Amino acid sequence: MKIIYTSDAKLNLINIKKFIKLDNPSAANSFISKLKFTIEELDNFPYKYRKSIYFKDENIRDMIFNGYTIIYQIDKIKQQIKILEIFKKNLPRGNNNENN
Repeated sequence: MKIIYTSDAKLNLINIKKFIKLDNPSAANSFISKLKFTIEELDNFPYKYRKSIYFKDENIRDMIFNGYTIIYQIDKIKQQIKILEIFKKNLPRGNNNENN
């Protein structure tokens, strides 16, 4: 399955990297690399993570990674996994600015 990122998910990654970089620039690149590597592993087991608590759809899942929730959708017909959103679990969804 091909993994694609929505524009929201891409923006989330940029903001996460900026936030981590404020405190530790070298850790920011490392974190994003590890996160992307973990996301790429979804290709092998797309249903590995729980059904999303935010959607009533068996094909939308929540992956937890170091305090962040990655919401993704499995599309069997298109053979793709779409990364919808990435956010810190203790912040409200849709909050792309972690400095608040």
